[in-house]
Amino acid sequence: MIDTPSPDRRSRWLARLLRLYITLMIPVMLVLLSARLVMTPAFLRFEYDRPGFPTDFYGFTQADRLRYAPYALSYLLNAEGIGYLDDLTFPDGSALFNSRELQHMRDVKGITQATFLFAVVAVAGVAAAGYALARKPSTRDDLRGALVAGSLLTYGLILSIVILSVVQWDVFFTGFHNLFFAEGSWMFLYSDTLIRLFPEQFWFDAALVIGGITLLGATIILLAATQRVER
Repeated sequence: MIDTPSPDRRSRWLARLLRLYITLMIPVMLVLLSARLVMTPAFLRFEYDRPGFPTDFYGFTQADRLRYAPYALSYLLNAEGIGYLDDLTFPDGSALFNSRELQHMRDVKGITQATFLFAVVAVAGVAAAGYALARKPSTRDDLRGALVAGSLLTYGLILSIVILSVVQWDVFFTGFHNLFFAEGSWMFLYSDTLIRLFPEQFWFDAALVIGGITLLGATIILLAATQRVER
């Protein structure tokens, strides 16, 4: 005779699966949402205005960077094809981006839009899972536990990444790019527009800001979850 799980047992397994899903999705969701907040003209201005940001050896002024960089940012977020960037020129009529830069931007856009679509799905999934756990008194502790565990997991992951990026930035930076792009396809000359607009310091700062926003989000979630426990 086959032992059929009771409804209560099935409900507990479902609650555990939803709890695990929320726990794992919280750090992913927070990182991607933080990355989206950084991909704004406000962050570009913050970076270019801050003291100590490296100047362009080949002559871009701050005004030049603020004029050209938003085009690269907008391309990653809009629905335009690569012609959006390919048509851009300097005042002398020469192309703003060369063919290797355009190919890289095409690759970056594909990854960016796929990950942000995943973020939307993750947020919807976490909201649905959270609602399913919150609507029953018997599973509300599972929701609170998932929020606490997800926040603590986020702390661990982000602090590990921040330590690695500070101590071994070259290893982190190279490993990140090799994970998503073909080897060598993301390396450019210092005279190329992408490097002049977005020097390595820009990405170091962006990584730290993304980490900081992510940790702030995790802290808010953790405080909300633990305050409800205390009640």
